[in-house]
Amino acid sequence: MHWRSLSKRHLVRPDCARAGVRLCGSLVLLGVGGLGCVGLGSHQEVVGERDALVERLQLLEASNASLSAERVSLLESLEDIREERTALDRNVQQLHKQEAELTSSLLARETELTRQNVEVVRLRDTYKALVEDLESELAAGQIAIQELREGLQVHIADEILFASGSARLGTQGAQILLKVAGQLAKLPHAIEVAGHTDNLPITGVLARRYPSNWELAGARAASVVRLFERAGVDPSRLVVVSHASTRPIASNDTPEDRSRNRRIEIHLKPNPSAPATGPAGSSQGQETPAGGS
Repeated sequence: MHWRSLSKRHLVRPDCARAGVRLCGSLVLLGVGGLGCVGLGSHQEVVGERDALVERLQLLEASNASLSAERVSLLESLEDIREERTALDRNVQQLHKQEAELTSSLLARETELTRQNVEVVRLRDTYKALVEDLESELAAGQIAIQELREGLQVHIADEILFASGSARLGTQGAQILLKVAGQLAKLPHAIEVAGHTDNLPITGVLARRYPSNWELAGARAASVVRLFERAGVDPSRLVVVSHASTRPIASNDTPEDRSRNRRIEIHLKPNPSAPATGPAGSSQGQETPAGGS
């Protein structure tokens, strides 16, 4: 009796139980649905932040690549500047070297110019002295004295120095040459004595001693040089040259012209640095040692 009343009082009816289950299911679904909406929003925010970070990272990487390229360009420019500076330093050193060389050359040229000016004055004084000492011979046309750019030149006719076909100095010729030697001894110049002949060949007995005009012209020039040496001229300054008939100053068609071609020429050439030798290329003929005949 009591059990039945309890059953009636406390037991739930089946239809009520089913309605409760449905209500609980609905509540559960609502709860799950609410939880699902909250998770989706958070995920989207994370994804958005991630995308923003990726985009920012890409921008930073691009900026870093640009800065790296700019750095490389700057380093290359710096290297170019260093190379240019090194080249400029070399150029400056080269210019300093050239300046020193030019300065040295200029000083040498000025020294040489001063020396040449002194030589010009001395040669001019010698020229004047020779003109005074040989005034009568100059007036007679037996001697000619010429001022040259490189020195002096004295022409002496063979006829006042040597007998016909001979290389021995006559008395008159020796006196004239002693006057010349007195002036030449005062100078440091190289003295070239050149013998010249006409174009007539050597014949007869004379040909035994002088087979050609080369030997005759050289022997006559050597006789002049020996006299200069005896008169006190430094022998290291003396050079003998034979031109034979290769340098005529007149035609050889007449006796008068042939007489003009037979001559002794004395050349004074400034050469104080090497007075023992004549200037290179000064002779195109045969050279004979000062002691030869």
